[in-house]
Amino acid sequence: MQTLKEVKCGQKVSVVKLHGEGAVKRRIMDMGITKGTEVFVRKVAPLGDPVEVTVRGYELSLRKADAQMIEVQ
Repeated sequence: MQTLKEVKCGQKVSVVKLHGEGAVKRRIMDMGITKGTEVFVRKVAPLGDPVEVTVRGYELSLRKADAQMIEVQ
């Protein structure tokens, strides 16, 4: 199992599953990150937080804690 937090810069992955509960999971889904969505990792900050990704044609910054809840392949 690989999470979005572990993906290297410049890689494109597909969302397999969202972990997490209630409001946090809902917020991630509201950002457009749902099962089957392609996510391109643009940048990772020097200390790893935040992670910049491109999802459905727009750019997003995710905290490490949120990126860890997104299972990808």
